[in-house]
Amino acid sequence: MDRVIIVGGGLAGLRAVEALRAKGYTGGLTLVGAEPSAPYDRPPLSKAVLRGETDDTTVVADWDALGCELLLGRRATGLGEDLETAEGPLGFDGLVIATGATPIRLPGDGPQHVLRSAGDARALRAGLRPGARLVIVGAGWIGAEVATAAAAAGCLVTVVEAADAPLAGAIGTEVGARTAGWYAEAGVELRHGLKVASVGPGGLDLAGGGSIEADVVLTAVGVRPETAWLEGSGLALENGVVVDERLRTERPGVYAVGDCAAWWSPRFERRLRVEHWDTALNAPDVAAANLLGGERSYDAVPYFWSEQFGHMVQYAGHHPVADTMVWRGDPGAGRWAVCWLSGDRLTAILTVDRPRDLLQGRRAIAAGARVDAGRIADPDVPVKAAVQVE
Repeated sequence: MDRVIIVGGGLAGLRAVEALRAKGYTGGLTLVGAEPSAPYDRPPLSKAVLRGETDDTTVVADWDALGCELLLGRRATGLGEDLETAEGPLGFDGLVIATGATPIRLPGDGPQHVLRSAGDARALRAGLRPGARLVIVGAGWIGAEVATAAAAAGCLVTVVEAADAPLAGAIGTEVGARTAGWYAEAGVELRHGLKVASVGPGGLDLAGGGSIEADVVLTAVGVRPETAWLEGSGLALENGVVVDERLRTERPGVYAVGDCAAWWSPRFERRLRVEHWDTALNAPDVAAANLLGGERSYDAVPYFWSEQFGHMVQYAGHHPVADTMVWRGDPGAGRWAVCWLSGDRLTAILTVDRPRDLLQGRRAIAAGARVDAGRIADPDVPVKAAVQVE
C-alpha cells in the first residue's frame, strides 16, 4: 500500500493518521480537511469556549514526525476511482472517511446560529451579552449546555422544545422530564411541546401561529452525517456510510469512522451511528488495523457525557434494546441514575453526579453481565455488587 488518504480534519481523522503510523505504515499519508484549521476537540466548544475560558482546542500533534501531508481548507466533492476534491483528484490505495456531520438548520430568512465548529462557537459567544434575549431551539445535549453558559453570562434564555421534555429523543420522555427543573433553577425558561415554523428577522415564528422575539437564535435540533458528497460513489449510504463491524465499506480498502459511520454492532445486533467524542477517539484504531490487513471488530459500548446546569450527566450503552428501566436513587434528592435492562443484562446506564456508577456500569455492559434488578435499584449498593457471578 503506497498511499492512504484520510478525508476529514477532525479528531477521528487525526486519530486515523496516528494509528496508521503507530502500526507501522510507512507509505504516503494525506489528510484532507474542509476546515482551514488543524484538528481540534469539539466538546469544549459548548463549554469552555462559550464561557470565554479558551479560544484554542487544537489537538496537539507532531505532523512532521507523523509524515502526513495536510490539505486543509480542501473539501472532498466525490468518490470515483480517485478522491475528487475542489482542487482536483487524488489517487489512493486506502481511504478512511471521517467527514463527520453537519448541523440541521431551520427554514427562514432570519439569522440563526448553529454550534459545530470553532468559528460557530466564537460567533455565538459574541452575542452572549448580559440582557441579550437568546432563544435556543432544541432541549438536547447541546441546547442544555449552551443554555447553561448563556444563563451564566447574564442572557435572558428561552429554550423551545418540540417534544414534551428535554432530552426526550436521546433518553426518553420519562427520564428527560427529570431534568426539566434544572432549567428553572438556572433562570432559563423552558417551553416544551412547541414546534417552530421558521426563523424570522426578529426571532421565531411558531407552527400554528405566534412568535417568540429574540436577539440571538441558536438552532440545536441535531445533525446529519456529512455524506452528500458520496452520492453516486457506489457506497451504501443509510443514515451515514454503511460499514460492517470491522468498519469496512463494500469497496475494498475504504473504511469509515466517527460521526459519519453507521457501523454494525454485534453487541446490540443493530446498526449504530454514534455522534460522540469517544467513538471518534477509538474507532480509528480499529479501522487502521484492518486497513493494514487486520481482522478486528469495533464493538465498543457507546459513551458520552454532558455538563449542564451544574450537573455531570454521563451515559453508556444503548437503551433502545432494553425491556425494563430501573431507577437508581431519587431524582428529587440530587444524585441519581437510571439503568436499562434486557432481561437481566444491563444494556445502558445514565448517571447524574454519580461517576462511579457510570464506570462500573460501563464495565458491566462491556462484559455482558447479568445483574440483580433489586440490588441495582439501591443507590447504596455499588453497581458492581449487583452483578451476578456466573
